[in-house]
Amino acid sequence: MSFKEWIIPQDKIFFDLLEEQSELVLKAAELFKEMLREPENFSENIKKMQHVEHEGDEIVHKMIHKLHKSFITPIDQEDLAKLTSLYDDVLDYIDSVANRIFLFKIKQHDEVIDKFAEIIEKQVREVNKALKQIRKIKQEEIEKSFKKVHSLENVADDLHDDSMVNLFKEKDAIKVIIMKEIYDFLEQITDKCEDVCLVIQDIVLKNA
Repeated sequence: MSFKEWIIPQDKIFFDLLEEQSELVLKAAELFKEMLREPENFSENIKKMQHVEHEGDEIVHKMIHKLHKSFITPIDQEDLAKLTSLYDDVLDYIDSVANRIFLFKIKQHDEVIDKFAEIIEKQVREVNKALKQIRKIKQEEIEKSFKKVHSLENVADDLHDDSMVNLFKEKDAIKVIIMKEIYDFLEQITDKCEDVCLVIQDIVLKNA
């Protein structure tokens, strides 16, 4: 154990909760892709997604409860709360967009949604990697993941812009309204993933 590790409190429950939350967000991103590949099972999968989202809420509650009871934490309490809350937003947004697709009965294959789902899953995998490096503050590894998440967010921005141009050529006004909301939601998920990385990066800078 290094001197720094010795003087900093090593309450592993905070890291355990962050990693548990991260695995749930990854599970949600993978499930979202599966929903799109298997529209015939969408009803069953939406229930699985809701269960994952509820598990995510439980982790947030555990984290907040633990923070309130702890005087000293391995990293700043405010940063832990912010990181947990932001990553819960990613999970909530994935659940929300899946639910909208289900409620609006969007059964026809949509290439834009598929591409967003692919980007989101890749981003979440990188965030998952970065979160697992926080215990030891592995700055170089976290930076690699952050760059990939940022690059994917740029791809998502371009995809959103292109999808808007094509969508507004559509003559069905109701379809335009529905699909715009879904595309906007998906693009916001990619923004949220980048926001999570910025918080992780800030934690690393404070504790390196």
